Amino acid sequence: MPGVIAGAMLVFIPTVGEYVIPEMLGGANTLMMGRVMWNEFFNNADWPMAAAVTCVMVMLLLVPLVLFQYAQVRQFEAQRKGAR
Repeated sequence: MPGVIAGAMLVFIPTVGEYVIPEMLGGANTLMMGRVMWNEFFNNADWPMAAAVTCVMVMLLLVPLVLFQYAQVRQFEAQRKGAR
C-alpha cells in the first residue's frame, strides 16, 4: 500500500504544476488547474483570486503528504513495538 500511495503522489504532484503540456494537448479552451492559475496570474491580473487558487493548490498537495507521513510513522511504530 505505501508503494501505491507514493506512486499516486509521484503522478499527482507534477500534474498541478504543468502549464505547457496541457496547452499543447488540449489547447487554450481546455480548463486544467495549471492553466487556470496561469490565466488568473498573468492574463486577468486578478491577484486575490490567483492567491486563493494557489492556497487551495498548496493544501491539495500538503494534506495527502501529511497523511502519508502520519501513516508511515504509525506503521514504523507498530513494527518497532512488534520487534520487542
